[in-house]
Amino acid sequence: MKKNEISFTSHGVRCAAWHLTAGRDTAGGRPCVVMAHGFGGTRDTGLLGYAESFADAGFDVLVFDYRGFGDSEGTPRQDVSVRRQREDYHAAIAAARHLPGVDPDRIALWGTSYSGGHAIAVAAQDRRIAAIVSLTPATDGLATLAHLVRQGGVGRLARAAGHGLLDVARVLVKLSPHHVPIVGQPGSAAMMSTPGAEEACLSMAGPTWRNEVCARTALEVGLNRPTTFARRVPCPMLMQVGTNDRVAPPDAARRTAAKAGQLAQLSEYPVDHFDVYQGPFQQRVLADQLDFLTRVLDPSYTGARVRYREVI
Repeated sequence: MKKNEISFTSHGVRCAAWHLTAGRDTAGGRPCVVMAHGFGGTRDTGLLGYAESFADAGFDVLVFDYRGFGDSEGTPRQDVSVRRQREDYHAAIAAARHLPGVDPDRIALWGTSYSGGHAIAVAAQDRRIAAIVSLTPATDGLATLAHLVRQGGVGRLARAAGHGLLDVARVLVKLSPHHVPIVGQPGSAAMMSTPGAEEACLSMAGPTWRNEVCARTALEVGLNRPTTFARRVPCPMLMQVGTNDRVAPPDAARRTAAKAGQLAQLSEYPVDHFDVYQGPFQQRVLADQLDFLTRVLDPSYTGARVRYREVI
């Protein structure tokens, strides 16, 4: 397995990526898993544990940073834009299809949290995608807002909107962006402030990760609804849900899987949102991903041999 530093262009901007080459050749070209992080994440923060295991199992992997994050170029920095991030996924897929030895019709999308939702929407737009892994996904922004109100009251939502409006106002008068933390302690202005969120992120943070985003993204959360694409998903999908997830509502993910019908395999684990990047549950989740990808990306695979099941 080799890890090469490469780049590709998304809407005229250079995006940084790692290309991990599979440890063995496959007749007819190798399958490739395209990976990106969730809300404000970077490729060096908790993703290599998955990517290296995929490469060892015989898949090429392309792990990339969105425009404005990590080692990628682009301004404004740290701006979580659903539209731009999905555009970057499409550009990464195009780059993956041109990697030496990769089968362009066996591309799988891997996403977690925000990118777990992006993978659903992007696959619905690109009918050549062969498989999706959606880990603790954010699938319905409206459900997320309701979740936030239940946790912190309407006041928390109002504070987030206030920060967002301040950021927009600064943009209009050509001032620097107003940032808020991605994760923080309960009661803080952070986008995610559930107990343990800050500690979990800091424990796996890579050198390029910054604990801040442009506050305007709070105004967009409710508009991010990958669940509306679920019925158009063209390929097998593994949706892995944390039953104790305090960031991405598990019921919303379950409803999204149900909309995808027999193409969706729903697996549930007794974990919170950030428990899937390290420790024993990371290994458990990874094992299910390897089983799923090995099956559905095999050249002999002919149908959606999937089922609903619960992991306890």
